[in-house]
This record gives sequence, C-alpha cells and structure tokens, in this order.
Amino acid sequence: MAQHDEADLSALLERLKTAQRNLLLTAARSATLPSDGALRKISELEGAIAATEALIQEERER
Repeated sequence: MAQHDEADLSALLERLKTAQRNLLLTAARSATLPSDGALRKISELEGAIAATEALIQEERER
C-alpha cells in the first residue's frame, strides 16, 4: 500500500475510535440507558473500525 494511503486509513481509524469513545463516555456518564440511536451509532462505528483495521492489515500483507 502506498504510504499516503496507509496514513489516510490510520487517520480515519483514529477519528472513528475517538468518535466511538466519546459516545461510550457520554453513555457511561448518563444515569439512563443510551438511546437506541446512540447504541446503533456505537455499533456502526465498531463495524467501521473493524473494516478499516482489516483493510490496513490486508494492504500490509500484499
């Protein structure tokens, strides 16, 4: 993988992880259960994180 592509993917991965972490911390600070929308967003971010990590790994193995 081109070094520039890997840097872009790594930056995306960090943004996704930060967004998910912020949502989780917000949910943890609340006295109630997170909304269905918040839970869905956390789950969607987990999928995007996994896909990004897998792509980085695939490209490194080429």
